[in-house]
Amino acid sequence: MKVSIIGGGGLVGSMAAYALQCGGVVSGLCVIDANNDVAQGVATDLLNGACLVPGDQRITAGDYGDIPSSDIIVITAGLRRKPDESRLDLINRNVDLFLGILDRVKAAGLKQSAYIVVVSNPVDVLTNLAVQRAGLPWQRVIGLGTQLDTARFRSYLARRLQAPPTQVQALILGEHGDSMVPVWSGATVAGLPLEQWPGFSPTLAREVFEETKTAGATLIKLKGGSCFGVGLSIREVVHALAQDSRRVLPVSTLQHGLYGVADVCLSVPTVVGCGGAREQVELPLTQKERAGIQNSARVLREIIDQVDARIGMVRADVVGSPRPRGNAAPNGNGRVIPRTAWQSAK
Repeated sequence: MKVSIIGGGGLVGSMAAYALQCGGVVSGLCVIDANNDVAQGVATDLLNGACLVPGDQRITAGDYGDIPSSDIIVITAGLRRKPDESRLDLINRNVDLFLGILDRVKAAGLKQSAYIVVVSNPVDVLTNLAVQRAGLPWQRVIGLGTQLDTARFRSYLARRLQAPPTQVQALILGEHGDSMVPVWSGATVAGLPLEQWPGFSPTLAREVFEETKTAGATLIKLKGGSCFGVGLSIREVVHALAQDSRRVLPVSTLQHGLYGVADVCLSVPTVVGCGGAREQVELPLTQKERAGIQNSARVLREIIDQVDARIGMVRADVVGSPRPRGNAAPNGNGRVIPRTAWQSAK
């Protein structure tokens, strides 16, 4: 399976390429960047270690001419905030950049069996645009969403509780942004409810969530930005698609009524495998957690409406199954799992 990374010369894109190389699952990696020299440099640097990773891979620097042969297109290209720039101005600039990338991807000849993985921020807004304009079934357009936030959340909890990170299970849902929602009701350590774990307290919970929510800004201040965690988070999504592993991941996809949310892209537990977003799962959340997801939807809807008013709303023709409308969940793609079942699942 060939993965092309648009923005692969940047901090996030190059680290995603490295994580995928170390994973040894995908057969081809193509680095695409506006700066061709940087793309060539990243590809060459990766190639230097090609004999030291688990699987043999074809690693190249390419351009949009590689899109027709790509199975997964990961878009990481984005612009940073300027001094004194408003959040909306930054959103508009990134929207314009993203639309230009989508236009070039479509013009190159995106195949209908391809997947688009959106990483660029604001990821939920841009995922929504990709669903509207890419011409792919909505299931094949996936935003990284709160996948990275969830990884941070689990890791910070593990550090504070002195528990193995792989045995801490907890989710962040909703917006990848200020309105993100921590799901405390289902959090566990080694299968045990989090609130029963030694050392856990409401104070610790508040501190860990605040650390999670501000992690991006902290890393920008300390080292210029996040790269390792986001690269590994991207790999989780790409590997789930490539291996049809059907992992449940908190990725951003178009919603159709679960949690009382529709017609907006945000993160809910999603079964990811062959075909993309195979199923969106509705967990029995607390009233506060459910209201938090609905608040995320309102925040994102306001931004999306502002963007649509500026650029115009366009829906590309989609080949495949019809898109569900209103509050109707996709056929077979939304179900409620009792809390006792998913807390004990391994």
